[in-house]
Amino acid sequence: MRKITAELFISLDGVVEAPDQWHFPYFNHEMGAAVDASLGTVDTLLLGRKTYDSFAGAWPEREAAGGEDAPFAKFLGDARKIVVTRNQQLELTWRNSERLRGDLVEAVTTLKNGPGDTDIAMSGSVSVVRQLLGAGLLDRLHLMVHPIAVRTGMRLFDEGEPSIPLELVSSETFRTGVLNLVYAPAASPGRGTYEDAKAHVSQPER
Repeated sequence: MRKITAELFISLDGVVEAPDQWHFPYFNHEMGAAVDASLGTVDTLLLGRKTYDSFAGAWPEREAAGGEDAPFAKFLGDARKIVVTRNQQLELTWRNSERLRGDLVEAVTTLKNGPGDTDIAMSGSVSVVRQLLGAGLLDRLHLMVHPIAVRTGMRLFDEGEPSIPLELVSSETFRTGVLNLVYAPAASPGRGTYEDAKAHVSQPER
């Protein structure tokens, strides 16, 4: 079975919206290598419509321009891109793009069980990430936590939804202060009380 990995830039206060407005001052070679490791080795991308529109509006032009990011732009263009959208009239002009057909959970389950040599990667696409996390279909949640409180914009997790236990798989701190964290779904930690926690606190000498 193929795995699905989602990568998101996120602020310290949980904002994931419009990272282009606060993210770039923290981008360095360490982050570039991390992005390339998670996105640059896959053959399939699963994208929400807004993320697809953003990518399709930028990367083909960068590939055509032949600049230093042209090789990565070509890789994105060559990859299979599956777009999650309710808009049946949406024109997918970027090469190797197709629409995800049918129910999201059923279609993604079929996709995971289908042929392919690599993981399936997601970038951004917050609403899709939320749904796949809730359905237990996301295998890795890759968060690059930026040391800034944006204080406005959509956050990764909605209020009022069931809790989602996660397990930290790996962690790394970049020179910029960005935390590179990878999580996987985990079993519920169970119930705990203050009395349980108190047993792990050093008691002062009397």
